[in-house]
This record gives sequence, C-alpha cells and structure tokens, in this order.
Amino acid sequence: MHVFWLVSMVLPQAALACGLSSASDVSGGWLTGQLTALQQRKDLQLTVACVDGRQKAALCGEREGVTYRILPDSQEFAPLLQAVQPDLVHIWGTEYAAAAAMRDAAEALRIPTLVGIQGVMQDCAAHLCDGVPPVYLHSTPLDRALDRVIPGALLDKLQASFDALAQSEAALLGKARYVTGRTGFDRRTVSALAPGAQYFACNETLRPLFYEGVLWQARHFGRAPVLLLSQGNYPLKNLHTVLKALPAILQRWPDAELRIAGWPPLDKGPLFRPLIARLFPYQRYCRKLADELGIAKHLHYTGPLDAAAMRQAYLDADVFILPSLSENSPNSLGEAMLLGLPCVASRAGGIPDMMADGQEGLLYGEALDADALAAAVTRVLSASDGGAALGQAARARALQTHAPAANAETLCGIYQTILQEELREPV
Repeated sequence: MHVFWLVSMVLPQAALACGLSSASDVSGGWLTGQLTALQQRKDLQLTVACVDGRQKAALCGEREGVTYRILPDSQEFAPLLQAVQPDLVHIWGTEYAAAAAMRDAAEALRIPTLVGIQGVMQDCAAHLCDGVPPVYLHSTPLDRALDRVIPGALLDKLQASFDALAQSEAALLGKARYVTGRTGFDRRTVSALAPGAQYFACNETLRPLFYEGVLWQARHFGRAPVLLLSQGNYPLKNLHTVLKALPAILQRWPDAELRIAGWPPLDKGPLFRPLIARLFPYQRYCRKLADELGIAKHLHYTGPLDAAAMRQAYLDADVFILPSLSENSPNSLGEAMLLGLPCVASRAGGIPDMMADGQEGLLYGEALDADALAAAVTRVLSASDGGAALGQAARARALQTHAPAANAETLCGIYQTILQEELREPV
C-alpha cells in the first residue's frame, strides 16, 4: 500500500533527506510522531510532500524508507502524482492553499483522498481575539502603511487571515469523502461542513522524546511555584487571561513565576518602541496589562523551544496551563500529560475529550474567566501531593491516547478501509 502525504511544513526528516539545514521541531510534532511510528510497518510505503516557496526547484530525498518531496509550488502536484502513482493521498490539515490544490489534483487522477482535521479553523476564527479590548483590534491607515514596509501582527489583518483560512477549510471539507479526526468537537464540525463524508477517528502520536526518559516529580516550591504556558504570541492562546489570573495566585505564592514558551514582546529601544507598539498590538496590550497589574517581574519568556528544551520546561514546572480560546486536541497538553505534569486547561473545543476534569487534571469554565483559572491553579498548587495524583492519572490516559503502535495500526486500518471501499465503487 503506497500512501502519499501532503503536510503543511518542512519536517525535520524531509530537510535531512533533501540536504537542507535541519528544520525546526518546534511545531509539527504530531506529524513527526506518527511518521516515526509508521516507518516500522513493512506493509506501507510512504511519500511525504510539502510546498516551500523558498525553493527554486523541487527537491527529493529518502530517509529510513520514506521518500520526501519538497516542492516550490503546488503546480507540480499533478505530474508528481502521475509519476508516483500512490494508492491514496492523505492531506494533513484543511486550511492551507496547497491542501485544496492537492485534493483537486488527486480527484482529477481518481486517487482517493483522506483529509485530516488539525485545528478547527472556523472556531479559531470565531474566537481569535476574544477578551482583547476593541482599541487593539482596529488598525489605522498609518498602521497598515507601516505594516507593508515592516510586517507586524496587526489584529484585524490576523482576523482577516483566519477568516480566509476558515473559508478554505469549509470549501475543502465540503468536497471531502473521507475525513479523519479525534474529538467530538471536530466530528461535529465535519457533520456540519461535510455531512456526506465518512468520518474516521484516529488519535495523534506525539514526538518520540516525550515517551522516554525521566518523568515529572512534584517539588517543594515554597513561595515560588513555576507556571508554564506553551504559547502567548497571539490572542487565541489567551495569555491575557493568565495575566489577569496571576495576581490572585501571587497573593498565596508571592514569588510565583509564569514561564511562557516563545518570544517576549519586541523591544528595539526607545527610538523604535512606538513603531513596534503600533505593529504588534497584542504584545502591546499584554505588556500594558502586566504593568498595570504589577506582575511584569513575574513573567519569563523562554524563546522558542525545541523538543528537548520543551521537555525540560515541563519537568521544571509545577503546573501546566492551557487557557486557549479554541483548541482541538492540543499537542502541548498531550506532551505535558505524557510526562505526568499536572495540568489546568479551559474547556474549549476538544480539550475535555483529552483530560477528565478532577481526575486527570482540572478544567475551568469559560476560557476568559480569570477567577476560575486562578482557583484551578491554586487547587493544584495547594494539594498535599503537589498535583502528583492528577499527573499520574493524566500520564496513564495519555499513554493510551497517544500510543504510537495503536495509532499507527488504526491509521493503516483507515487507509485499508478506504481502498476497499473504493474497489467496490462502480467505475
């Protein structure tokens, strides 16, 4: 069985196979995890392709039995599919332009296509800027003129981008015959946008590093617990609500530290500070909020973390916080659970499908409810075992949800089912 994957990024394995400098493993862990598990199968041949506009010509390489293709644009999809002749195309993700182009190319060649849901873009677009004051949401003509010279992160531009991605997702799913997802949340989306599609459930396999090595252990943090947030660069990840929750936590633990994986708000000195503030309104809002609340000294941005550094960040924390306004099945939560770190998360999207409230972690009500978030974090930190029981239960659940061999078997079973159904279809 020969399956052709289309992914939305250059995977580290693809970069190595094609002779590029190694790609970052900061994102795309669900892809590298599943790929690693599938490489062990003797009944599966894999070709993995992506589009990278930085390349002037198509690149090809092979590594550990998998063939990789890095293409400069999607115009090469049809001739590549004709040359490779896969039995099935698996498109990972619904919203990027290459996904629609691949779906059309495969259909023209009568190659069955499986579409894999990652996030749910219509929900992301609907909640992208929840809780951010309107003054930060609308750019001026001057802002837009500056942004054309020095690209920033204007929130109305970001909103327009997410709205367009949601439309692309709806268009792709509207034509899909076969879709794979993993939560009740994304299943409901498929029912709405692709009522005629056949839905297959398959969990994600995470980065191999999180299945091995030492596990999280509760520590005696005294007055200084460490809270970890995996992302805070745009409003959907809801750093602003964590900042509002922090003062209540500091009343109990005055030396608590919030570590945020990613870059801090840009600061190029007093000359460029007004310009940066205009072009990065969410960072400006979070900086202003932290200053007003008197908590700026309790924030620490780590910079982007690769798998090894992110693993260590989990181990060094006392609680992991996932306050997102929208998620499907966040990899960061799965990785924290695999390590046994106690977690506090919002009830957004598919998160409740991953973690049982009160048993495997704590879920708090509305994502924007700072008081509820602070109460949940306080409950974990004040537990006699430091949240260890929650973390152990979370790990047991995650080992089932993210089991590499089981998920590889499930995915191959989906491939085989589709191919069998296609054989029964009249020509």
